[in-house]
Amino acid sequence: MADTRRVVLDVLKPHDPPLLRFTDGIAEAESVTGATGTLVELDEDVQNVSVTVEGENLDFQAVEAAIEDLGGTVHSVDQVASGDHVVERRRTPQDR
Repeated sequence: MADTRRVVLDVLKPHDPPLLRFTDGIAEAESVTGATGTLVELDEDVQNVSVTVEGENLDFQAVEAAIEDLGGTVHSVDQVASGDHVVERRRTPQDR
C-alpha cells in the first residue's frame, strides 16, 4: 500500500482552543511533519476549519485522535495525496 503524504480535512471545532493552539496540537501528532489550519467559517458556538496535514507516512487515526482530543470533529476528508511524492493539482481545460 502506498504511503499517505497529505490529507485535507473539514473540521468543526469549538472556539477554545484558539486556531493557533489547535493547529499546533495537530502538528504534534505522530507521523505529522506539518499542519496548516485555515478558518473557513465562524459562528457563535463553533468554527469550521480546513486542516491540511503532511508527513512521510501519515497515521490518519493519530491525526483524528489529536483533533478529537482538542475538541474537534472531522466532518469529511476532502483531499488525499499518496505515493512516492505529492502531485499538485494542475489546471485543466475543464477548469474555467
